[in-house]
Amino acid sequence: MSGSNKNGNKSRWQISTERFASVFLLWVSATSQQRHFRTLLRFVIVVSMLVTAYALVFQALMTFEGQSHSLVTGFYWALSTMTTLGYGDIAFTSDLGRIFSIFVLLSGMIFMLVLLPVTFIELFWAPWMDARAADLVPRSVPEHIHGHVILTFYGPVASALIEKLNQFGYPYIVILPDIEEVKRLVDKGIRTIYGELNDPETYLRARVEHAALVATTRSDIVNTSVVFTVRGITSSTKVIATVREDSAVEILKLAGSSRVLDLTRLMAEALARRAIGGPGFSHIVGRIDDLLIAEIDASRTNLVGENYVNAQRQTQVSIVGFWARGQFEIGQADSTIDANSVLVLAGTKQQIKEFDANYRAEEASVKSKPVIIIGGGRVGRSTATALKRRGIDYRIVEPLEERIHDPEKYVHGSGSDKSALQRAGIEDAPTIIITTRDDETNIYLTIHCRLLRPDIQIISRATFERNVPTLHRAGSNIVMSYASMGSNALFNLLQRSDLLMIAEGLDVFKVPVPKGLAGKSLLEASFREATNCSVIGIDTDDETITGVGPDTILPETGEIVLIGTPQGETEFLRLYPLEKLAEPQQVTRKLE
Repeated sequence: MSGSNKNGNKSRWQISTERFASVFLLWVSATSQQRHFRTLLRFVIVVSMLVTAYALVFQALMTFEGQSHSLVTGFYWALSTMTTLGYGDIAFTSDLGRIFSIFVLLSGMIFMLVLLPVTFIELFWAPWMDARAADLVPRSVPEHIHGHVILTFYGPVASALIEKLNQFGYPYIVILPDIEEVKRLVDKGIRTIYGELNDPETYLRARVEHAALVATTRSDIVNTSVVFTVRGITSSTKVIATVREDSAVEILKLAGSSRVLDLTRLMAEALARRAIGGPGFSHIVGRIDDLLIAEIDASRTNLVGENYVNAQRQTQVSIVGFWARGQFEIGQADSTIDANSVLVLAGTKQQIKEFDANYRAEEASVKSKPVIIIGGGRVGRSTATALKRRGIDYRIVEPLEERIHDPEKYVHGSGSDKSALQRAGIEDAPTIIITTRDDETNIYLTIHCRLLRPDIQIISRATFERNVPTLHRAGSNIVMSYASMGSNALFNLLQRSDLLMIAEGLDVFKVPVPKGLAGKSLLEASFREATNCSVIGIDTDDETITGVGPDTILPETGEIVLIGTPQGETEFLRLYPLEKLAEPQQVTRKLE
């Protein structure tokens, strides 16, 4: 029994010794700590020289007074006096000796009681504790984890993507080169490890060979380094990089990126797709396999005033629901199509084409007035390009003169300036698109534009998801979230386009047919009312079924395509959970 305890104590002692050694090596290897150590050493040398000088002066003054003491006694007296211990067993009898004692005492209070503790704490103790804390920071993932997503940055896009990964059961890990940020995120429950992004060892510890995806959303230069480093380890793991400059696209591809995402262009396309106007009748806002999602201004159709169920019976497309003042509503039996709403349709290309031919109101005409874009940055310019492809005229309101490239298309001024908006044609414009990256500015501009034109369509960009409801309250008809759009784009590539964000507040997603619903009709399944999600298509091995109705039978194998709000999607997955590919795992503290 005692032998067992002894061996156990020895084992714990060895572990403690190894941990101390690792922390010490981490402490002394830091360049800043080496400078601190040299500074501390110089301070100790100065104090030692001062004590030696005091000891020598002590001997000289004692000899002057007729007393005889050794050099060791001189050191003993100097240290006891400087540290204010003052044993009193050795004392001067002359005024000169006492004045020297006062001087030694005062200098000791400064050096021993003030400077030495402060210097020791700042240059030794605090860095040592930081090194111990850094040693406890997670640096690897468990050996059994696989199919995970590796992220290299934590921001709005990563935060939204992590929420989606948790929802669908994908494990993830965030790699960050800042120890303090790692500790902060770990405390928040975000699975994070520490590592330099250009160090192959970092990705080996993150088990990149077994990962489903590496997503890097930093600057173009850092993203290139990440891609190149990962490709030096594995050629099979999918690596997705975002890009800011067009010139970096080919560089990232040459570095080995599986796909390069231009989130600015994606945001611009999304904003432009939602604008009213143009020669087209309905316009496509998304695609999932052979199924198209389209929107149409209800006032341009001959369905205004029709009951939703009656309108659905007249057409082959699925009239999924409608937008009203920024809120999406699934079509219900008692719903009536209002002229101020925007219909959301789902169907094949041919079905959409037939809808355009059969349900276009005679008075529907192309809106010839230009759309107003507030902000001439990258998103604003890309939105203008996307509108041009749709055949829609535009005017860009931009306060910076150096960004004005075409005086015919640009209006020099601020979006908060009424006269600038009037020069851009706000009295007749069908739509205003607000593209600045600052959410607070967008909220202000939304309220300002809504006051000037209560009936105009306002489309706004949001950088952070938390500001989406605020922008809706401010008066935006449609809000496109940069975070949601970016996270959905990355998730699409992970799940082979099984998820599509139509707008902030409306998702299209594909899931396997739940076992509890197989063989039932949509009417029997009756999850539409419970989840506020609607089936718009069924994908089997043989075909993609569109135009589904209440009597459509859900197959035992295959996938169903649903459309609904994020809350509805969450509720559906709660009622009919997916079979997870891998359970999210907690990261280990360090690589054993």
